[in-house]
Amino acid sequence: MAKYLIRRFCELVLTIFLIASATFFLLEAVPGDPLSERADKLPVQSREILYKRYGLDKPMMERYVLTMTRMCKGDFGESFVYAGQTVGGLIHDRLPVSARLGLQQMILGVTVGLLLGIVAATKRGTAIDYMVVGLSVLLISIPHLIFGLMLQKIFAGTLRWFPTIGWPAGKDLWLGGWEYTVLPTLTGCFSYIASYARLLKTSMLDVVNQDYVLTAESKGLSKGAIIRKHILRNSFIPVMTQLPMSVGMCITGSFFIESIYSIPGIGQYYVTAVNNQDLSIVLGETVLLSLLYIIILFITDILYVVVDPRIAMPGQEH
Repeated sequence: MAKYLIRRFCELVLTIFLIASATFFLLEAVPGDPLSERADKLPVQSREILYKRYGLDKPMMERYVLTMTRMCKGDFGESFVYAGQTVGGLIHDRLPVSARLGLQQMILGVTVGLLLGIVAATKRGTAIDYMVVGLSVLLISIPHLIFGLMLQKIFAGTLRWFPTIGWPAGKDLWLGGWEYTVLPTLTGCFSYIASYARLLKTSMLDVVNQDYVLTAESKGLSKGAIIRKHILRNSFIPVMTQLPMSVGMCITGSFFIESIYSIPGIGQYYVTAVNNQDLSIVLGETVLLSLLYIIILFITDILYVVVDPRIAMPGQEH
């Protein structure tokens, strides 16, 4: 177990280094620089001072070494476009917004999806099953952008039940301003509903014909008891290992949803930073979000062992 953890930690460090390096050189390959728009309006001497402040007067490889050195210390530098804005400040201000939106979407979507998956599996071959399957295909096929615009048009524009744009802030950031969160939450939860409904239905149908289920039926257990104690319990193994990845995806923000509803989350700002070639912000967000995903993948590996004892960690005997 210790060897496995050490190996995964080394892989984590190497992966983050490669991601940071690739991000740096890809942004460097884009024509222009983030200061050109501001610098063109300045005198030559002021332009030189500006480029020197951000280190853009140095050769690329020297800037690469300096950037990687600062990154190892947890310092990604200041925004090239918005003076005074740092990665730490960005995460502090915008990540909670994206996290609340994403968690609400996931909780609602996963709950409804699992319920529909159970109904579809227990009513296999009936009209209800076909309706759930058809709904899942529809929900997973239509982009968030289309859903968002449609909900905004009907419920915010025509019916005026909810605000068109906006997001709770201050003391309402986590537990208040629900009227602002309804439409964005519905927009993002549909993909979770479709994914988890299909996942649980498929898993339950795989379990139905297992020997232990047939044995339980031969002992005279009721259908409800068999579903609760045997089918559902074992069907949730793939669901439990999929959940961590959903958590990682949900808190990193959605550019389309945040743009439609003017939500000041991290997803919208990330795309803006890429368009502006804001190297320090893009690099910092990419590294931190990649680190989050890698940690979640590691947790997923652990969960495989927790929810299914038949799976052993590398280096352990079955």
